[in-house]
Order: sequence, then C-alpha cells, then structure tokens
Amino acid sequence: MRLFRYLAKEVLVSTAGVTLILLLVILSGRFVSYLGRVTEGRMSFEFLFVILGFHIPSFIQMILPLAFFLSLLLAFGRLYIENEMAVLFSSGISKVKLATYTLGIAAIIGTLSATLNFWLAPTSEYRAAEAAQEQDQLSAFDFLLPGRFQGSGQRTTYIDSFTPKEGWMNQIFLSSFVRKDGKNIPTQTLAAYAEQIRMDSENGLNYLVFKNGTQYEGTPGTANYRITQFDTYAVRMENKAVEPINEAYTQPTSYLINSAKLMDKVELQWRISLVVMIPILAIIGLSLSQVNPRQGRFFKMLPAILLMIFYIALLIWGRTSLEKEKLPIQLGLWWIHGLFALIAAALFLQYNQTFERRKAKLPMIENSEPNT
Repeated sequence: MRLFRYLAKEVLVSTAGVTLILLLVILSGRFVSYLGRVTEGRMSFEFLFVILGFHIPSFIQMILPLAFFLSLLLAFGRLYIENEMAVLFSSGISKVKLATYTLGIAAIIGTLSATLNFWLAPTSEYRAAEAAQEQDQLSAFDFLLPGRFQGSGQRTTYIDSFTPKEGWMNQIFLSSFVRKDGKNIPTQTLAAYAEQIRMDSENGLNYLVFKNGTQYEGTPGTANYRITQFDTYAVRMENKAVEPINEAYTQPTSYLINSAKLMDKVELQWRISLVVMIPILAIIGLSLSQVNPRQGRFFKMLPAILLMIFYIALLIWGRTSLEKEKLPIQLGLWWIHGLFALIAAALFLQYNQTFERRKAKLPMIENSEPNT
C-alpha cells in the first residue's frame, strides 16, 4: 500500500496541476469572449462571472482525462529516468502489479469523472441555461453605462447618469427608426429622464417611459420633418418568450436512461465514454511512459499525445455521426473504446515484454568426417 500511495500521490498531484493550468487557459479565453459581449451591451458584468462559474464543471469533465493521461506520462517517465522503476522491478514488483496500481489510480480519477459527468456538469449546465434565460429577459437599457454611446448604426443610446436611489436615467438620447411606407424613417428622442416600469404584471408588459422631452422624426436634409414635444412618452418593450430547457446536455442522467430520443441516447453514451476512456488511457500511458534514461522522459510524449488526440477526435466524430444518424445507435461509441482497448493491450504486451518477440536461435553444429 505504501507503493500505491506513493504512485497515487505523484500522479494525482500532477493531474490537479495540469487540470488547473488547462482550466485557466480555457477560462481566460472564455473571459475575453464574454468581456466583449459586456462592452457591446449584450451581457451584464456580474453575469459574466456567474456563467463562467456554471460552466467550470463542464470544462473539467473534458480536461480531466487529458490531464490524467499527461500526468501519468510525466510522473512515470520521471520514475524511469531516475531509475526508481528499475529499483521497484529489482525488488520484485512485476509490471503486471504496476498496471494494477495504475488502474487503481485510474479508478480514483474515474470516480471523480463519473461524479462530474453524471451529476455535477448537467446540473450546472441547467443552471447556466436558467441564468441565460433571465439575462435574455433584460432589455438593452439594463446594460447601459453612463457617459458613453452604446449601440450601432441608427440604433444608438446615450445617458448622462443614473439617480442613486430610483435608478432613473438622466438626460437620455435615443436614436432609432420607424417603418413607414416601406422605408426606415430615423427618429431621435431626447428626454430629461426616463425609467423602465412594468404596467401589466400579469402579461409581463414592460415600458420605457420618457419624461419632459422632444422627438424628432424624419430624414435629415429633407422638408418632411416632424418635431413632437411631450411630458410623458411610453414605448412598449418586447419581451422574449421563456422556452423550456430541454437540451440533452442539461438533462439529468436518470432522465437520459429512460428517454427514447436519439439526442438523449447519444448524450448518455458520451457521458459514459468520458469515464470508460480513463482506464484505457491509463494502460496506454503506463506502456508509453517506459523510456530509457538515455532517451529522455519526453521521447515518447509526442506519439502518446497524438494517440490520445486521435482517440478523442474519433469519439467526437462518432458522436457527431450518431447525432446525424450516419452510424446506428446500437453500435454507438463502443467500437471506438474496443479499438483503443486492443491498442492498449498491444502496447502493454510490447513495452512490458510479456511475450518474446524474437525466436531463439538454435546453435549451429558442424559435421566433420574423421581423417583416415
């Protein structure tokens, strides 16, 4: 057990480190993408961190098999380079027993992956979809920033400031257009202040109410121009219908098991695949981590990574083919796991010398006749 704890510590610590690094890389890319939406007024700054937090379990479920495989190569490769593996083998530890320890570590990672795939990630994605729906119900005026023009083209909005308590928009400018006689007629509305109110709570009707302002309607440079001054001017704001959240990746695993929908069956196989691939990658990593100290610990890293990328790419292709009904659902993704299980077995036999590849050479006996 001491040896297992030592190996598990080496691999699991490396797995946690690699997972954290890859997660930060993905989060930084998503953060930049979401930050662009914030600056465009399509997302609130607070929602940025909420949606990132909900997506973290889904990011980890994809990162974890990759991080475990790389950590296994790095940790075991270091043990071979520093001759610790040679000491273990000379102490009576067989390579079959080492494979058993490796599968034990893979079982720990697999349990964590199963928790993510079957429970935590779907729950978080459902919460993310709910938060996205709430965000969609917000109007463009909920994203306005004081002192700057926001929008594009004829649809541009500017507010000078917000009142601290009431949240009214002070000194508002709104540029838009109305459709008349098949033409877009530009309009500009200026008001002392404006506010969003809900006039019909049952039907969810929201209005933007302007106070003490002027509206200009017409094409600049033409005589057909209309100027309207008002004390109160209300504009109805469109509300988006709330649709049910029924995407397969947001559904609980218990629902997918009992579902007859194709997309649900494919999603269930995908979740299972992310767990099944971990012990297969463990045997492949164990075999390809065996290097000669003269070769260096990174000698087999490139072919190992290429093999893993091919495994994941084939799973993604298989999932897409199942969704498009190019592959029968009965075949599923199991044939891919079977193929790489055979590859793992072949690598284990080759690199761990379970069978002798060279035939023994028979000694050559020369016949000689006695001299007479």
